[in-house]
Amino acid sequence: MSIIAPAVLSDNPDDFKMQLEKIHTFAKRVHIDLSDGTFAPTSTIDLAQIWWPQGWEVDIHAMVAQPSSYLQALINLKPHAIIFHAEVQEDLVPILQQVKQMGIKAGVALMRPTVPSNVRALLEAADHVMIFSGDLGKFGGTASLMQLEKIRLIKSINNGIEIGWDGGVNIENAYSLAQGGVDVLNVGGGIQKAADPNAAYATLEAEINKQGVI
Repeated sequence: MSIIAPAVLSDNPDDFKMQLEKIHTFAKRVHIDLSDGTFAPTSTIDLAQIWWPQGWEVDIHAMVAQPSSYLQALINLKPHAIIFHAEVQEDLVPILQQVKQMGIKAGVALMRPTVPSNVRALLEAADHVMIFSGDLGKFGGTASLMQLEKIRLIKSINNGIEIGWDGGVNIENAYSLAQGGVDVLNVGGGIQKAADPNAAYATLEAEINKQGVI
C-alpha cells in the first residue's frame, strides 16, 4: 500500500519548526530535505538544526555534494532512512552499506536523466530508491509520469526495493503514481502551502487508496 509522506524544506529554524507544527497532528512518515547549496542551488537549515517529534518515521533526503562529510552526523540522528543522490561524485556503495549496518534504511535518489542501469551497483545496495522529478532544493516541480517507466527497470535490478517519488505530487496525479508502483509519495508544497494541511493530506491519502477506478 502506498503512503503519503509530508515533506519539510526550510532555510531557517523558525520556519522549520512551523512546518513541523503544520503536520504534527497527522504525520506518520515524514520527508526532511537537507541541501548544501552546492549540489543543490539553495541551502536549507544546517544539519545540526534538524529535529523531529518522537515517534515519527523520518527519511532525510540529503542533497549534498559530499555525502561522506555528512554521514556520521546523519547516522547520529537515527532517522528511518537516509537518501543520497546517485549523481554525486563519491562512491556511494560503501556509504550505503555503512548506513545499513547502523540499522537505517539506505536510499538513493535518481534525477530525471539518470538511467537505472547506469547505477546498478547503487540500486543493488539500496533499500529505497527515490525517483526525483522536482527542482533541487525547492518545493514543487512537475511530476513527469514518463519517469514511472524507471520503476520497471529498477525492479529488474532489485525487485524488493522500496520506491519513492519526489516532485509535483498532487491530487491530479497521486492515484496514477500509486498505481504505477510508487510506495512513498513525498509531498511538499501540496501540504505545506495548503490552507488546511490536514485536509490536503487526508484528500491525497483517500485518492491513493480509492477503489474501483477503471
